[in-house]
Amino acid sequence: MAMEWASESGAVRRHRIGGERRDGPAAAQQPEREALAPEPLADACGGGARTRKRSGEGSGGGARRGTGTGLSEARAALGLALYLLALRALVQLSLRQLVLRGAAVGHQGEFDAHQARDYLEHITSIGPRTTGSPENEILTVHYLLEQIKLIEAQSNSLHKISVDVQRPTGSFSIDFLGGFTSYYDNITNVVVKLEPRDGAQHAVLANCHFDSVANSPGASDDAVSCSVMLEVLRVLSTSSEALHHAVIFLFNGAEENVLQASHGFITQHPWASLVRAFINLEAAGVGGKELVFQTGPENPWLVQAYVSAAKHPFASVVAQEVFQSGIIPSDTDFRIYRDFGNIPGIDLAFIENGYIYHTKYDTADRILTDSIQRAGDNILAVLKYLATSDMLASSSKYQHGNMVFFDVLGLFVIAYPSRVGSIINYMVVMAVVLYLGRKLLHPKYKTATYTKDFFCGLGITLISWFTSLVTVLIIAVFISLIGQSLSWYNHFYVSVCLYGTAAVAKIIFIHTLAKRFYYVNASGQYLGEVFFDVSLFVHCGFLTALTYRGLCSAFISAVWVAFPLLTKLCVQKDLKQHGAGGKYIAFYLLGMFIPYLYALYLIWAVFEMFTPILGRSGSEIPPDVVLASILAGCTIILSSYFINFIYLAKSTKRTMLSLTLVCTVTFLLVCSGTFFPYSSSSASPKPKRVFLQHTTRTFHDLDGNVAKRDSGVWINGFDYTGMSHITPHIPEINDTVRADCEENAPLCGFPWYLPVHFLIRKNWYLPAPEVSPREPAHFRLVSKEQTPWDSIKLTFEATGPSHMSFYVRTHKGATLSQWSLGNGTPVTSKGGDYFVFYSHGLQASTWHFWIEVQVLEEQPEGMVTVAIAAHYFSGEDKRSSQLDALREKFPDWTFPSAWCDHLCYLMTKPINVSSFMKSAYIWKEEQALSLF
Repeated sequence: MAMEWASESGAVRRHRIGGERRDGPAAAQQPEREALAPEPLADACGGGARTRKRSGEGSGGGARRGTGTGLSEARAALGLALYLLALRALVQLSLRQLVLRGAAVGHQGEFDAHQARDYLEHITSIGPRTTGSPENEILTVHYLLEQIKLIEAQSNSLHKISVDVQRPTGSFSIDFLGGFTSYYDNITNVVVKLEPRDGAQHAVLANCHFDSVANSPGASDDAVSCSVMLEVLRVLSTSSEALHHAVIFLFNGAEENVLQASHGFITQHPWASLVRAFINLEAAGVGGKELVFQTGPENPWLVQAYVSAAKHPFASVVAQEVFQSGIIPSDTDFRIYRDFGNIPGIDLAFIENGYIYHTKYDTADRILTDSIQRAGDNILAVLKYLATSDMLASSSKYQHGNMVFFDVLGLFVIAYPSRVGSIINYMVVMAVVLYLGRKLLHPKYKTATYTKDFFCGLGITLISWFTSLVTVLIIAVFISLIGQSLSWYNHFYVSVCLYGTAAVAKIIFIHTLAKRFYYVNASGQYLGEVFFDVSLFVHCGFLTALTYRGLCSAFISAVWVAFPLLTKLCVQKDLKQHGAGGKYIAFYLLGMFIPYLYALYLIWAVFEMFTPILGRSGSEIPPDVVLASILAGCTIILSSYFINFIYLAKSTKRTMLSLTLVCTVTFLLVCSGTFFPYSSSSASPKPKRVFLQHTTRTFHDLDGNVAKRDSGVWINGFDYTGMSHITPHIPEINDTVRADCEENAPLCGFPWYLPVHFLIRKNWYLPAPEVSPREPAHFRLVSKEQTPWDSIKLTFEATGPSHMSFYVRTHKGATLSQWSLGNGTPVTSKGGDYFVFYSHGLQASTWHFWIEVQVLEEQPEGMVTVAIAAHYFSGEDKRSSQLDALREKFPDWTFPSAWCDHLCYLMTKPINVSSFMKSAYIWKEEQALSLF
């Protein structure tokens, strides 16, 4: 018999499991043999279906009688489902456990969440707090100063409290949202310095912002953080423990104006020179756990400070690298302190329930007291640690690379230098190389076909993953084309049932075909081992690539290589002796506990962040395509080490049928419009965001005459569905009033608040009477001057509401060489136009600025088009009767944020140097061209 096996062509010696036999029930009961090594195959991978001859039925020739039976499909499927559900439940339990029960709360020297909630409720009761509004500049500032004065009266004599109200003016450029320039005037900062009685030379900064976006109470973003800071200030100031360094509390009043107030502080305030490190408190959601998602740069001692001090740690270097990649359209004051102050820091943010972030539902009652308590405990502990640390005084000495850091279910944080992480990663890679190299090169396998089977298995696995991705993308595109995009927004399980099950079913289908038609009669144990090795090889490849690129997130791949490899080495003997039984499954799943638990932990964070963002990411990015891709990626990762179960199981028919049925039913329900994407229930609202702007537009020609003037309500839906859900309720908002882009005007001739025109191209324009504000804006071209270096200097002045946007588009043959904004170098926005964001506090002087245009070739349409949009975000001028009437028609599951604005465009032409001397003025200031 041994000679017969050795001479077989196109067959391999496999351990066959009786249940795998496909010759009928009788044949399935015949004993099979396990070969010590696989035989050579006559055909190569891809050479068609491979047929193996069945072995003899007796024992002998060194072969052992197989003791296992085929893995039960029902047992395997049920076991895996229960395993993943149990892990998900464990993750959910860890996320719901915000603080440790029984901790001292409200005791002397401890953070009191109830006192912080009282601060929060008072701040949010003021209402929306846009920069420049009385609510922001007077009422909130007065309340903060009042509470700080009370805290000062209670403070311990060991400490000294100093208070300053700063009103800076400045300008800077930033590459956020495609790039633009920001200018601010007389905005407000409330700054408090807590220091030892004898003073301090160094300080740690705590930053929050008390302003909010228009029409939102801004409880989570960011009133709760300011409330936490007030309570931390109270606790530290009453403490009998002396501080070594100062703690500066910055309550800034213009963060929503794209980080203006933090720039004013760090570049102009005299206390800024004391700051050696900072903690920034932000929000991308409402409540839950606050996540450390940025640190440094390259100051690992700050991470160690958080690890040592934080009572309820929640941190991930993965979040840091994802956020800093730019794929999340958001930014924080962290950037300002890092880029303009060269100061290292820690960035924290609430991320749960981002559906109501920046909406009217962001109220104090939706923030759990436990969320406030855990944030306060952490901030207090870390600030106290830094304020008594010897490292703070010489923080520049500790700039030596990045850190790998991640928490374990919120219990503790693991942190180590990235260079140590690289060593660990490469050691894991070497272990895999030795493991696979032994199989590929060992004499036991040298005459066998393991190498061919391995690479064929690799090809089949990659094909299954690719076709799985393509399948869910096809479904996602179809769902988007039929107008059912975001059907899962209010019911996330819908996306899992639709895209997740489709991805799993396709993977199982491809491998079932390979098992049925390519690996005919091959031993399930052998194939299970091959496909485990394939998955291990792929994860090892990712580990190598991520480590080579210097990404700290490579530790995830290391976990997904090291633990499965150890598990495989531990259970391999039991599998050979007893087959794939219950004991094997139990030990296998136990060995996979850590990588799968942490993967589900991260997957939760990914969906917690990205799902709400997809509901406000604009009209150009199909959210179903994005979500389907993410779900397919998660499915591929989670299924990688379970693929071998397909080959160990007797059959996968019922599993695949169940998955297909679930996917099909969900698909039909989605196509029929059964699921509605929005909800305004008080428990967990998921509103649709709509911006309504009642605007009057004026376009001037080259001679300054009005060429066109109109007025209407400009409507923008901030998601891919546009107005399709609104039209049944408001029939006049339909495709007949879709706004046309003014191709010759910057930013399509509309009053953009921020340069997000490339994200939102679907908008509507309903005709309406002209806007008549009580305090109209004024925009004038003061002068046009030929400079000695043959450029043309255009000087403007503007007065108006607290928020204005200035656009510039140069025509053919002209370039913008410099201006009086930012650092003097003009910065183009995405699309080639120039965008300037302007804001001011309650009182501000006239805004004077100039631009300089280099004309290389005079064109008949002029050299440059400029425009200014005045936005009325507060007071009576933000309202109009037409705007109020339209807003009332919107259903209660929408969040229509509305205001009025004016928009004015002007085209200019070069100076005729044959008629005028260089440096001559075309318009004197007293003859300035008024454009509003």
